[in-house]
Amino acid sequence: MTPHSASDYLACFEALLEQNIFALPAKDKKNLLLPVLTALHEHHKRHCVEYRNIVGETPLAVNNATSLPYLAVRLFKQFSLSSVAQDEIFRVLQSSGTTGQVPARVVLDKATSARQSKALVKIMQSVLGKQRLPMLIIDSPSVLSDKALSARAAGIQGLAFFGRKPVYALNDDMSLNLEAIQAFQAQHSKTPVLLFGFTFMVWEYFVHALRVNNLNLHLPHGKLIHSGGWKKLAHKQVTNRTFKAELNQLCGITQVHNFYGMAEQVGTVFLECEKGVLHAPLLADIIIRDPYTLAEQTMGEPGLIQVLSSIPSSYPGFSLLTEDLGRILGEDSCSCGRKGKFFEVLGRLPKAEVRGCSDTQV
Repeated sequence: MTPHSASDYLACFEALLEQNIFALPAKDKKNLLLPVLTALHEHHKRHCVEYRNIVGETPLAVNNATSLPYLAVRLFKQFSLSSVAQDEIFRVLQSSGTTGQVPARVVLDKATSARQSKALVKIMQSVLGKQRLPMLIIDSPSVLSDKALSARAAGIQGLAFFGRKPVYALNDDMSLNLEAIQAFQAQHSKTPVLLFGFTFMVWEYFVHALRVNNLNLHLPHGKLIHSGGWKKLAHKQVTNRTFKAELNQLCGITQVHNFYGMAEQVGTVFLECEKGVLHAPLLADIIIRDPYTLAEQTMGEPGLIQVLSSIPSSYPGFSLLTEDLGRILGEDSCSCGRKGKFFEVLGRLPKAEVRGCSDTQV
């Protein structure tokens, strides 16, 4: 079905949601996802002047996702891009860049916000299951107090849906809240629990702090979800393997899942599987482009990551060229059993801004 109206688009999106999020092979995924992405392109061309000025008025023959237009993700730092009327704006999400950077601003209406939540649920349930777990948040409660919704706060709010009775592991000065942590451990050391935090903060203010203070926790049934801040960890020679080994040694945690995502496409997350690679869910996809020619790279060749999402209708963020480098490792063939493309992130484009929800506390 090729959607030509808002109702058709919604029907196609709901059809995606009805599927197992990681079960469809490439051909079947394309048949469901491409019409939704094409509809979003047409929608934003009609409703966002800036998008229309960039992509032009000429109708597009879209045979595959590679032929869809894309915006540089940096544009959301420079312009307010919206495809909805002012009175339909429900929330403005602001990225949590490092000090001195201009944050990206993303306009959300209630429909887009609802789709973000639905998508996140489908993706995260693949590793967390449907039962809400006691939750330890590796952050301080003050992150939620700002009037402007930061990407850090949005991440916490989004993942909090999968938890219950949330406990914050850090004080406002980023020191360990030992009383809260120890009470959480005493109550839940023998049951499954969810831990969530942004990668750099988990390492710097939780793992490193436990190590420095000669502290250990016993949370062998814990599942940690984390993302962001890998560039700063690379400077400290902290690899994904080191990160997981330290968590296992200090907390007994063996289930650790990183995810790749960004404020400009909240709700669309590329989750790490048990084999340590990132997966594109049914609702989204990635393309790797040559940094110089912007042509699509062949499988295994590194390049700039382009992310595609079926979610955003309130702003033209469905097809974005990031400043991150990565490479696709395969498609439909990961030994974890998940279908779709799987890939790795190799770092930032040289001279690009350090970006990430967890690079600083804001």
